[in-house]
Amino acid sequence: MPTYTPPLRDMQFVMHEVLKVVDDFKQIPQHAEIDADTINAVLEEGGKFASEVIFPLNISGDAEGCTLDTKTHAVTTPKGFKEAYKTYIEGGWAALGCDPEFGGQGLPLVVNSMFYEMLNSANQAWTMYPGLTHGAYAALHTHGTDEQKATYLHKMTSGEWTGTMCLTEPHCGTDLGLMRTKAEPQADGTYKITGNKIFISAGEHDMADNIIHLVLARLPDAPPGIKGVSLFIVPKFNVNKDGSLGSRNGIYCGGLEHKMGIKSNATAQIVMEDAIGTMVGQPNKGMQGMFVMMNAARLGVGNQSLGLTEVAFQNALAYAKDRIQMRSLSGPKAKDKAADPIIVHPDVRKMLLTAKAYAEGGRALQAFCSMLLEKEHGHPDEKVRKDSGEMLSMLTPIVKAFLTDNGHISTNACMQVFGGHGFIKEWGMEQFVRDNRINLIYEGTNTIQSLDLLGRKILGNNGATLKKFGKLVGKLVEEEGVNEKMAEFITPIAILGDQMTKFTTEIGFKGFQNPDEVGAAAVDYLRVAGHLVFGYFWARMAQVALREIAAGNTDPFYGAKLQTARFYFSKLFPETATLMRTARAGSKVLMDTDLALA
Repeated sequence: MPTYTPPLRDMQFVMHEVLKVVDDFKQIPQHAEIDADTINAVLEEGGKFASEVIFPLNISGDAEGCTLDTKTHAVTTPKGFKEAYKTYIEGGWAALGCDPEFGGQGLPLVVNSMFYEMLNSANQAWTMYPGLTHGAYAALHTHGTDEQKATYLHKMTSGEWTGTMCLTEPHCGTDLGLMRTKAEPQADGTYKITGNKIFISAGEHDMADNIIHLVLARLPDAPPGIKGVSLFIVPKFNVNKDGSLGSRNGIYCGGLEHKMGIKSNATAQIVMEDAIGTMVGQPNKGMQGMFVMMNAARLGVGNQSLGLTEVAFQNALAYAKDRIQMRSLSGPKAKDKAADPIIVHPDVRKMLLTAKAYAEGGRALQAFCSMLLEKEHGHPDEKVRKDSGEMLSMLTPIVKAFLTDNGHISTNACMQVFGGHGFIKEWGMEQFVRDNRINLIYEGTNTIQSLDLLGRKILGNNGATLKKFGKLVGKLVEEEGVNEKMAEFITPIAILGDQMTKFTTEIGFKGFQNPDEVGAAAVDYLRVAGHLVFGYFWARMAQVALREIAAGNTDPFYGAKLQTARFYFSKLFPETATLMRTARAGSKVLMDTDLALA
């Protein structure tokens, strides 16, 4: 059976030693009094909930799955899920980062992000029930009317009600302009919504009293395409004026998907027949509200793979220390045993260190993005707010795609460490691989994220935001350029930073002549950009570790951090050279293939 220990020490390192988040909080009025001890105490308790309450339900929930009663359309979650959710609510975890005006605790978003990493390590499928609620909450908090906020946000903050996002239809996924769900206006200002949605995570369940669906639909006179989409609140149970639950609404689960992974999350086919809804925002402007939820979800999906990378690494490491097989090529290491533990073998170490490097790099990036989001919405300086939002916009597709791709690489590598046992259910490793696989697909496939990064976020503003990130890299290079001990970390990012300008310009020029060139290069381009970002954070982490060691700190944590940084720059970062070469190969070898694909 797998185990899980919350990585609290590394979380504290990223927040307090690398990013120094408390210093930033002093500039944000609502968090000015937050200190490191408070953050650490909250996450320590959060780690206990993750490891002791929901982690034990991960394998059993996967085996049991969800059950649909086709007569009542009710969905029953696996044994223990409902009780765990009750414990979650009673502990106040749902309200952690929410607005105090609606009953939230108002803690910094980075705390909520770290907490959710632990939840994802412990049980991704369970975590998706409350996780989606945060996105729905954010959309209503930003675009809802005062009446809508008063009606829904208190209950969503407390966790008594959960939320979903209803976008995908049987005939259209990412291309939402093709949707057919209709919204007919009524005399009382409400709308009757009719249509079908699929792949709706946490779309129906027995864990909360009500489910608040945010639904995209078309008005009768809506213009075609994405410019004719509106957003609606469609609750499972209608809500009375006094806030109590009213009649059952015309929205129900018509079926549950049978899936490769996340089997204990109810991925529902949602049917709406004259369901009563209220509009969020303006007519035909629904994507404005939905993008709030989608962007939150994209950061959340990256966090899902981060969590699975961490838990897979922990279990593979423990197994590699215990499992004996063969002798070390350089001579016996465990002479008192019949064979050496497999951790002595170079390639086993490579697989373990790959997962460790991607987990720790991903954690730093997630924390950085949480702080950008905090500054975008809470910093008193308008320029800081604008710059933070712009930077976050560019990094969001990298978080979603790079972290989930890395999660795929890492969970597969960790399963490989187990050999044949990795393929067997009882060890838990194959579930981490299966659960992670959806993360590369939903909330916009990783190819869609790559097109968004290169086409919109980079070329769309002539690389202005990329240049701003380049200034962060340049500042670090300037600080440490003459430090010989930092050379192995600084030189690679300095070189890649310079190469990115030419690389981006070249792809942009070719794309101007033929748009397929952007499509052909985008996936490789995102991965190069991901390594530039990871390289920057790994260099900063190495910088802190070297300073601590130089100051006489003998904590082995810092030596371990340096060893992992050296591995990352030696074994993982160099793939950027290959990626730039394949990106430059162009679109012809892909598009001039009618015979090959006949």
